[in-house]
Amino acid sequence: MYYLSEVVTNKIEAQLGQSLIEVSPVSGGDINDARLITVQDGQQFFVKINEGPQAYPMFQAEARGLEMLRSAAPAEILIPDFIACEPAGEAAFLLLEYIQTGTPLSGFWPAFGRGLAKLHRQSNDQFGLDHANFIGRLPQSNGAHDDWPGFYTHERLLPQGKMAYEQTLLDLKDMQYLERLCKQLGDLYPTEPPALIHGDLWSGNYLVHTNGQAVLIDPSVAYSHREMDLAMTRLFGGFPEEFYRAYQESYPLDSGWEDRLPLGQLYYLLVHLNMFGTSYLPSVKRILKQF
Repeated sequence: MYYLSEVVTNKIEAQLGQSLIEVSPVSGGDINDARLITVQDGQQFFVKINEGPQAYPMFQAEARGLEMLRSAAPAEILIPDFIACEPAGEAAFLLLEYIQTGTPLSGFWPAFGRGLAKLHRQSNDQFGLDHANFIGRLPQSNGAHDDWPGFYTHERLLPQGKMAYEQTLLDLKDMQYLERLCKQLGDLYPTEPPALIHGDLWSGNYLVHTNGQAVLIDPSVAYSHREMDLAMTRLFGGFPEEFYRAYQESYPLDSGWEDRLPLGQLYYLLVHLNMFGTSYLPSVKRILKQF
């Protein structure tokens, strides 16, 4: 039997109107404690707890991202129900619907690819978002920009590059390469409308529901370039080819999209460099020199 703190337990019980009768550990990412809780009537819920100084705003941003995805998600994709997010003493918690998981059935990957393509058709007048959020535990600014090169430069690449430079993870030459790359973005990327993206779409941030549907979790949403989601899916092993074929059939990408994936991956690699250290530095340097 695992336990939650008294203040977290009391607040969850107040939200649900029932007593907790069981608490079990579950996987829930690198930066949070995650628990499966069972209440008196047998219902189960998922809760994440974090004691960091940014825990509450981080969970608030995640809840807003889930709600945005939930309102826009097509039938092929499920989003967990948001129940509550509260500070609790020195910690904060995020309470969500618990998703019973299964294994991918025939047709899972094409349906997932089509669903993501449909999600990406949700657009906006500008790149960005009306609020800041987080990528992992790092702040992510989402200031509005009329074009993708401006947004990617000033809200993504340069903030992470500056953070890495201040931590002496990147040197002056690396920053010069990064600034040079930013000036080329308008020539490297095709012009596209802003797309609502998950923002951190790797294999740890989707689940397979027992009914066979894809479930998106842990978003870092923005109206961004849709190739960013595809770049992230390819960063740590990639999804099966049928996923990408179905995406292409539903919402074709401009030619050369696979050659541009390292450009999108650069942001996520800089994030990992700032969060986890120098093991990601060779990949960052390779992309900076490539372009």
